[in-house]
Amino acid sequence: MNALKEKILDLNPLKAALDGLRAEGKKIVFTNGCFDILHVGHVRYLRNARSLGDILVVAVNSDASTGRLKPGRPIVPQAERAEVLAALEAVSFVVIFNEDTPYEVIKTLRPDVLVKGGDWKRQDIVGNDLVADTRSLPYVEGSSTTGIIKRILKAY
Repeated sequence: MNALKEKILDLNPLKAALDGLRAEGKKIVFTNGCFDILHVGHVRYLRNARSLGDILVVAVNSDASTGRLKPGRPIVPQAERAEVLAALEAVSFVVIFNEDTPYEVIKTLRPDVLVKGGDWKRQDIVGNDLVADTRSLPYVEGSSTTGIIKRILKAY
């Protein structure tokens, strides 16, 4: 459990860690999202994102932020979402943010690569003005948290 907790950092300690890794020549990749119920689409997406650099930082919307963006959510509390993400081999660090967008986090961390899923157009990705290498990665059809929730509700 301690190894996982070392991967979940507040913004300022994360910035210091990334500054040190960047000085070693490491390429930093950044993504963000709610990651409410982790599914195969998330796992494939995160593995793909990690392949674009040496370090993958995942910024997770806090419970309050998720609730503002997706009424009735999250299903899974932020600390548990962060822990599950930190347990993934592809994920180097997790940071939780309270704002509706990760713009200030991106501005602070200065990643080399910014990625979102294929349901985002490059020009709509928050922070694309800050990170020259901004990419929209392939979307896994039929794989979504909303779809999982709908299937669960239909089963009951």
